[in-house]
Amino acid sequence: MIGLDPGLAATGWGVIVAEGNRLRHVANGTIKTRVTEPMVERLRLLHDELMAVIAAHQPTEAAVEEVFVNSNPQSAIKLVQARGVALLCVGRARLMVAEHSTRAVKKALTGTGAAEKPQVQAMVERLLPGAQIAGSDASDALAVAIAHAHLVKNMRELMG
Repeated sequence: MIGLDPGLAATGWGVIVAEGNRLRHVANGTIKTRVTEPMVERLRLLHDELMAVIAAHQPTEAAVEEVFVNSNPQSAIKLVQARGVALLCVGRARLMVAEHSTRAVKKALTGTGAAEKPQVQAMVERLLPGAQIAGSDASDALAVAIAHAHLVKNMRELMG
């Protein structure tokens, strides 16, 4: 599965395999765009790079972090546009997609929805030992994927 932490300046992605309680790191990275480029070019780059990641790793499902409400309207609009591109990419790849709030991701990894970013990153490193993580955006994306794997496993157990 692929986890995505969308952003216009930087979109983190992380691919893992979940088999029962076992998690295996496959790959991770960050797609960065330049603030000096026109919006249409930034969105096109994000689309093209994300489609290439999906094609290279062939995930069967995706987990995308939900939008964090930002007090700056311009920042919120840019985030929503990047998130729309991410959802378009997983839709074009015909992946099953789930969306998780930041709070749910933190709670799944650390046991509390109010966890700080360093706590979440430490859990990602602990759950994926030896993985070379390409920065905080990639770590956040891996956290989304891990949280999704745990949430899906728990739902399957509840449903029998």
